This record gives sequence, structure tokens and C-alpha cells, in this order.
Amino acid sequence: METKRLIPYSVYLPEPIYKKLKVAAGERKASALVRDAITMIIEGGPLYASGYNKALDDAIDIVKSDKATAGMIIGGKEVTEVMVNKILKLQMKEKSSGTKKSRGN
Repeated sequence: METKRLIPYSVYLPEPIYKKLKVAAGERKASALVRDAITMIIEGGPLYASGYNKALDDAIDIVKSDKATAGMIIGGKEVTEVMVNKILKLQMKEKSSGTKKSRGN
């Protein structure tokens, strides 16, 4: 998994865009909204796949931070690890033909 370390980077926006960003961000921090958008653009691929993978990454973060299943072992396997691995298999990746497919396929 990638590191959680964030490096500051300034972006100058025209005032109308800045105001729309603040409204669009709502309760969510604007920096997270911009960071997610930049990540989706840089990683390429269809926006659906980028958004889908971002949602799965968010789900993985929730599973990893859930104290209820931390250290829980069922059938000799750690529940958190099993759940994270199953979610990872759902992520979409680039095929050599340039189309997207689920890692689990």
C-alpha cells in the first residue's frame, strides 16, 4: 500500500474556480477533493475506474481502522486481512489491451 505522507503543493486558482471549489467541497476538506481529482487524472484510465478504485481504497481504510475486527481470527485467518484482500481483488487495473478489468477476473 502507498504511504500516507502528504507533501504540500500550492495551486493558484482563478477566484471563480476557487469559490466553486469551496462550495463543491462542502463539509469535506477542499484539499482532499483536489488531491483525489489530481490522483484520478495522473493515474489515468476512465473516471469511473478511478472513482471506483478510490471508493475501494476508502473501504480498505475503514476496514483497517475498525477496532471491532482488529486481531480477530476466524478459521486461522485474521478477519481484517481477509477482508482487505477481498476488496483489493475488486480494484480495476489496466490490461495490456488498454481496457480496464477487475483484478478478481
